[in-house]
Amino acid sequence: MSFGDNPDNPFRNFRFPAREPGAVGPRKIGALPLTVIILTVLAVILVSLSGFYADFLWFRSVDYSNVWTTLLTTRITLFLIFGFLTSLIITANIYIAYKKRPIYVPLTVEADNLERYRAQLEPLRKVGLIGVAIALFYFAGMAGTRLWESWLLYTNATPFGVNDPQFDRDISFFMFTLPFWQSIVGWAISTLILATIAAVAVHYVYGGIRPQVRDDRTTVAARVQLSVLLGFIVAAKSVAYWLDRYALATSDEGLITGLTYTDVNAVLPAKAILTGIAALCSLLFFANIFRRSWVLPAAGVVLLGVSSFLISGVYPSLIQQFQVKPSESSKEAPFIQRNIENTRAAYGLDQVEVVDYSAVVDTSAGQLSKDAATISNIRLMDPNVLSATFRQLQQIKPYYTFNESLDIDRYTVDGNTRDMVVAVREINIDGNPNRNWINDHLVYTHGFGFVGAYGNTQDVDGKPIFTVGDIPPKGELGDFQPRIYFGENNPEYSIIGGTTDGEAVEFDYPDDASPNGQKNYTYTGKGGVPMGSIFSRLLFAIKYQEQRILLSNLINAESKIIFDRVPRERVAKVAPWLKLDGDPYPSIVDGRVVWIIDGYTTSSGYPYSRTVDVSGATTDALNINTNPLTAVPNSTINYIRNSVKATVDAYDGTVTLYAWDEKDPVLASWMKAFPDVVKKKSEMSEALVSHVRYPEDLFRVQRDVLSLYHVKNANAFYGGQDFWRVPRDPSSLGANAGAQPPYFYTLQLPGEKKASFSLTTPFVPRGGRENLSAFAVVNSDPGPDYGKFTVLQLQRSTNVAGPSQVASNFEANPTVALSLSLLRQGGSDVVLGNLLTLPVGGGLLYVQPVYVRATANAAAYPLLQKVLVSFGEKIGFDDTLKGALDQVFGGNSGTTTVTPSTGGTGTSTDSNSDLANALASAQQALADAQAALAKGDFAAYGKAQDRLKAAIQAAVSAQGR
Repeated sequence: MSFGDNPDNPFRNFRFPAREPGAVGPRKIGALPLTVIILTVLAVILVSLSGFYADFLWFRSVDYSNVWTTLLTTRITLFLIFGFLTSLIITANIYIAYKKRPIYVPLTVEADNLERYRAQLEPLRKVGLIGVAIALFYFAGMAGTRLWESWLLYTNATPFGVNDPQFDRDISFFMFTLPFWQSIVGWAISTLILATIAAVAVHYVYGGIRPQVRDDRTTVAARVQLSVLLGFIVAAKSVAYWLDRYALATSDEGLITGLTYTDVNAVLPAKAILTGIAALCSLLFFANIFRRSWVLPAAGVVLLGVSSFLISGVYPSLIQQFQVKPSESSKEAPFIQRNIENTRAAYGLDQVEVVDYSAVVDTSAGQLSKDAATISNIRLMDPNVLSATFRQLQQIKPYYTFNESLDIDRYTVDGNTRDMVVAVREINIDGNPNRNWINDHLVYTHGFGFVGAYGNTQDVDGKPIFTVGDIPPKGELGDFQPRIYFGENNPEYSIIGGTTDGEAVEFDYPDDASPNGQKNYTYTGKGGVPMGSIFSRLLFAIKYQEQRILLSNLINAESKIIFDRVPRERVAKVAPWLKLDGDPYPSIVDGRVVWIIDGYTTSSGYPYSRTVDVSGATTDALNINTNPLTAVPNSTINYIRNSVKATVDAYDGTVTLYAWDEKDPVLASWMKAFPDVVKKKSEMSEALVSHVRYPEDLFRVQRDVLSLYHVKNANAFYGGQDFWRVPRDPSSLGANAGAQPPYFYTLQLPGEKKASFSLTTPFVPRGGRENLSAFAVVNSDPGPDYGKFTVLQLQRSTNVAGPSQVASNFEANPTVALSLSLLRQGGSDVVLGNLLTLPVGGGLLYVQPVYVRATANAAAYPLLQKVLVSFGEKIGFDDTLKGALDQVFGGNSGTTTVTPSTGGTGTSTDSNSDLANALASAQQALADAQAALAKGDFAAYGKAQDRLKAAIQAAVSAQGR
C-alpha cells in the first residue's frame, strides 16, 4: 500500500478544483515563435559545428591532425568518465533515497506541508531526475575536460632522476602524479558532498528524515545511505590529508616555498595523525550502518574537527612562536638552503657564474683600446624607437605597416656578423582607402618584404642604413621569398590561390612599370584550406557569417582560405601545452622569411622552488601596456625551460617544432603524449640555428629570481641585505615607468676571448638606492656557450651610478641640459633611446642615443642626432659616438671605427653607399643653406653650414675607404 492509498492520509481524497467554464488555461506557444526558437537553436548548432569542422581542416592543412585527434579523444574520454561517474553517483543516490522512502510518515504539521510538495513534484519526478542526470553529466564532463593536461602528464610521466630531500621521491611525483591525484580526490569529495546533499533533500521531502520527531528521526534506509556517503567523504578526506603532506613541498605559506622547520616538526606529523583520525572516523560512519544511533559518528566528527584545530592549527603555531621565532635564522637555515638550491635548479640558474668586478670610475686617454670589439658594436639604433622611421622610409604605401616594436637579429655581411634591426612589411587593410569585402579578403592578402638596418651606425642625417629594403627587396642579405601571408598583422581570413579567367587577383606590390601601377600574384604555396567545393564554401560562409564566400565568382576550384594566421596563435594551436614567448621575431632562413618563437614548458609543482607570478616578472617598460607571455596570463610557476624552438613560415604557414632542451623531462612527457610533433634538435638547419636567440621572457623570469637567489648562503639569504632589483627604465617618462627591459647587443665580457651576441640587464640594490650592484649577461650565440649566464658583481665599497642616476646626471649636466632644451624648441621633440650598460675600460660605460623628431609634421620620424656617454663622473655629448667617447676619455678613447673580425662597425661596410649618402646629404644641406640665406634666416643658415661641413667630412672619409 502506498502512502497515497493510506486510509489515514488526510489528503487521500484531495483533488485540485476543476477549472470553471470560460477560465483561461495555459497559453500554447504559437507556430511562429516555435519556428523561430527551433531555427535559432539549429543556427547556433550549425555555427558551432562549422567552427569545429573548420578547426579540423586547419589542423589537417598544417599536417598536425594527430594533435587534434589526441586532444579530442582525451577530452571526450575525460568528459564521458567524469560526466558519467558524477551523474551516476548523484542520481543513483537520489533514486535510492526515493525508492527507500517510508511507506508511513507520522502525522505532523510539517509532514502535511511536505505532502503538498510531494504532490506537486510527483508529475515532474521522472522528467526532473532525467534532467538532473543530463545536467550533471554535461557540467561535470566539461569540468573533467580541464584535466587533460594533468591526465596526459600523469600517464606519460618521465622521471627527473632527482629525488627531493624530505620524502626521497623523484621530482616527477610532485610535478605529474601529485597534482592529478589531488584533482581526483577533490572531485571525489565534491561529488560525494553533492550526492549527500541531494540524498538528504530527498529523504527530508519524502519523510526519511524527520527532525520534528523525538525518536527515530531517520529511517533505517536514510541512516544507512547517509552513513555510507559520509563514510566515503571522510575516507576521501583522509586521503587528502595524506596527499597534503607532499603538497607542503610546494607550499608558499611559510618563510620560503617548501617545508620549513615548523612544517617538518609539527605540520607533517599533524597531517599523518589527521589521516589516521579521518580513517577511523570513516569506519565509525560505516559501523553506523548496523547501529541505530549517530552518537559515535558525531563523536568522530567532533574529534576530527577538534584535532584539526589543535594539532594542525594551534600546535604548529606554538612551535613557530616559541621554538622557531627566537632563533629563526638557525632553525630555518637547512630549509632555506633547500629552497635556494632547488629554486636555482628549477629556473636553470644553477650554473650561473658570479664574477667579482672591481669597477673603476676614473678615466684616462686610450682606456678603451682593448675593448674595440664591444665599442664598435654599440647599438645606437633603438628598435623600440625606430618603428616610425621604418614606416616613413620603408612603408612605401599606406596599406603596409611595421610593428610598433621592431626586432634585433644578426646577419653575416661581407664575412662580418652584424647586429641588425629587422622587421617585415605586413599588410594593413585599415590603411587602404578603398575598403570593401573583396579588397579586404581576396585582393590585399599579404605583405611584401623584409627590412633590415645596421644596429650600430647611421647616415649623416641620422637615418638608419638599410641592408635590405624597398619593393621588390634589394640589399645584402641575398634572395628570399618576400611575400608575408602569415604575420602579426593580418585580415581575419584571406581567400587565396584563385584566378579570374586566368588572371591573378591578389595584389602583390606597387609597380610603376606596369600599366595599372601594380603587380598581381596567385598564391602557389601549400598553406591554407582548400575551398573549391560547395560544401567548403558553405562551411566557411557559416563560420564567418558571410554569404559572399558562397556567392563570389572570384572563388574557384583552386582557391584556399587561410585563417588563424598569427604565428603565436598557430604554434599555440599545434602545441597547446607550451607557453610562448611574447616576442616572435622574423628571420631570413634558407631563402624564406620565418617567424621564430620560443616555447616554454612550465610547472608549479617543483618542490622547494620559489613561486613566481609570470605576468609580473615578464612585465617591464617595453611591454607594460601589452600582455607578455599571454599563454599563461595571471599564472604562477616555479619551473621553466626553453624546451622548444618553433618556426612559422611567413609564406605558407608551415609550423615546425624543434626540441631545443632535449634533457627536459616535461618536454619528454609531452613528446610521449604527442608523438611525432616535435622534431629533434639535430634536424634544425645551420641557417636557422644561426638566428636563434636567448628568449627574452625566460630571461625576464630568471632575472626576477636571480635578484634574490644570487645569494647562495642560507644565513645571508635570511638577512636579505644583499638582494637586488631591476632598475626603473630611465628612458620611460613618468613615475610609474616599468622596469628597464633587457637589451640585445654584441659585447665582449672582461676575460672572454671574443665578443658574443648577448642579452643583458643591470641590477641595483633592493630598496631606495639606485647605484649599480651587478650586471648580468647571458650568451645568445648558438654554440657551446649558448645560455652561459655571467653576473659581474660590483664591490660594495665602490659606488658606481646605476641607470636612473646616470639619466639624472645627463639631465643635470649644464651642457647637455642646454643642448636638449634647444633641441626641444622650434617644433621638435627629443626621444631618448635605450640606455645601454657596457663593462669596458675596467668599469661601466653607459651609452644612450638621442633622437630628434619634428612635432608639427604628422609624417615626422625620429632621427639620431646626438649620443650621450657616461663613465664614472664624466659625461660626453656629441654628434657621434666617437666624439662623445673622446670627450670622456681625455680626447682619445683609444677606439676606432674599423670593422673587427668579431662583428660590427661604426660605419657602413659599403663605402660606395656611404659616399652616395654623404654627397646626397651635402647637396641637401647646400640647398637648405641657400634657401635660408635668401630668407635672411642666419640661424638656419648656420645649421645648414654645419650639416654641409659634416657631410663633406663623411664624403672624404668614405672616399678614402
